[in-house]
Amino acid sequence: MKRFFKTRIFFIFIFSMILSSCSLPVSREPYAQGYIERGIASWYGEEFHGRPTSSGEIYDMHALTAAHKLMPLGTVAKVTNLENGRSVTVKINDRGPFIDDRIIDLSYGSAGAIDMVETGLAPVEIEVLKWGERISDFTIQVGSFAIQENAIRLKNRLEQKYADVYIIPYDKDDMKFYRVRVGIMKDIKEAEQLAGELSATGLVTFITRKD
Repeated sequence: MKRFFKTRIFFIFIFSMILSSCSLPVSREPYAQGYIERGIASWYGEEFHGRPTSSGEIYDMHALTAAHKLMPLGTVAKVTNLENGRSVTVKINDRGPFIDDRIIDLSYGSAGAIDMVETGLAPVEIEVLKWGERISDFTIQVGSFAIQENAIRLKNRLEQKYADVYIIPYDKDDMKFYRVRVGIMKDIKEAEQLAGELSATGLVTFITRKD
């Protein structure tokens, strides 16, 4: 059983690489109604239950919600598990997942609706049904540290070259983490350019919304 699980995760990883290389339809407005995105979904649950989300709403692990790095908060989307064809409609009310090969973090309730709680990961298709109303600027995350001094050290180094370098405290599993972010941009192309420049220095970067 353990060998089967590892094999399945390997094929999910390969599937995500194939999806990321595919050309997918993109609307004129990023993440507008009809936009489709494919990749790997994960889920988050009890450890965040009762805590505030990026939208200000309190996270309810049983509600049909999800976290996405870039979709405007309030976006309504249909998420389909490509392994079994099951779908669920969710509202984007949080930010994440901050892992390179994942595109959406579903609530426990949403993950259960498409039968992916036990597997933890699943290849999915996301279709935007309603564009969110809360649109914020883009920013680049370049690090997350459990030790504040390490975050400050990276911030000080980046401030020698870049403007708008800041630290966002974040609580997880009774621990506090310090996320280092760079830039405040309204244009996604500008954010992609900065992310590429920062990645070239050896940093692991994620483009996300500043909310």
